[in-house]
Formats: sequence, C-alpha cells, structure tokens
Amino acid sequence: MAERRLRETLLPADIAAVRALVHATGFFSAAEVDIAAELVEETLSRQAASGYRFLLLEQHGVLVGYTCYGEIPGTTGSYDLYWIVVAPGCQGQGFGRWLLRETEARVGALDGRLLYAETSSRAQYAPTHRFYEGAGFHEAARLPDYYAPGDGKVIYAKSLPQPAG
Repeated sequence: MAERRLRETLLPADIAAVRALVHATGFFSAAEVDIAAELVEETLSRQAASGYRFLLLEQHGVLVGYTCYGEIPGTTGSYDLYWIVVAPGCQGQGFGRWLLRETEARVGALDGRLLYAETSSRAQYAPTHRFYEGAGFHEAARLPDYYAPGDGKVIYAKSLPQPAG
C-alpha cells in the first residue's frame, strides 16, 4: 500500500469524500449513503460529544477507505463498528483487514473489550460475512426481516485482547 496515510481528524471535505466512497461500493441505499455523510457532519460539528470516531485511509491523497466506530452508550468497553468501507478498486488487497486491525488497536487502547459489527443477511453480503468471520468475529445474533422482508440483520462480535493488569 504505497503512499498510504491514516488519519483520525475529519476535514470538511470528508463529507463529500465519504458520500462518494460509500456510494461507489454499490452496496448501500441512498438513505445509507446519506447517513454515512451525516455522521461525518455530526462529528465535525460536535467533535467527541458526537460519540463517533473515524479512521480514514488515503492513498495518493484520495480517500480509499474508512471506519467509523464508537462506544455503545450505557456499556463498559463495548464498541460498535458502524462503518467499514473500502473503495471497490482497492478491495481484495488487504485494505479492509488493515483498517480493521488499526481500528481494533484504537478501540483496545480505549479499554474496549468487545467490538460489534452488523450487516445484512442478503446473499449480496456473503463476502462481508466472510470478511468478518476471517477477522475473528463470530455471529452473535441474526434478526430475520430486520431491514425489510427477506433482509435480516446479522450481528457479529469479537472479543479484543485485554492488557495484562
């Protein structure tokens, strides 16, 4: 991954960049694309009070992937991985695994002990399921017809290593 750069600080231009990246995957509805951009806007406006954290991966100055994650309110050390997105031309090259490992390291540094990710149960998402399972997540729950008839929610969970104390 030549010329790659990770950053955690959002810039106003990231609203459009995240919107374009999420749209380019072809996996997300127009409403989901809007939600991804809105989370960037909210974080830019409210900063840490938003509860969202971002890890953005750029290659040659272009956003090619990102994660959005945050502690689940009312829990102790449980985090949601709200978004992990990699540009279609960069998929299958280890960008997603690398972003996920970096995100897990940051969650661990925040005393995170569990990381959850949710996705659709539709056949289109089989590669997503394999990605999570290959990264050490296990299926924790399946909610039939959650998003729409025939489109359930699959919740994955991963226990993170805890520092020796």
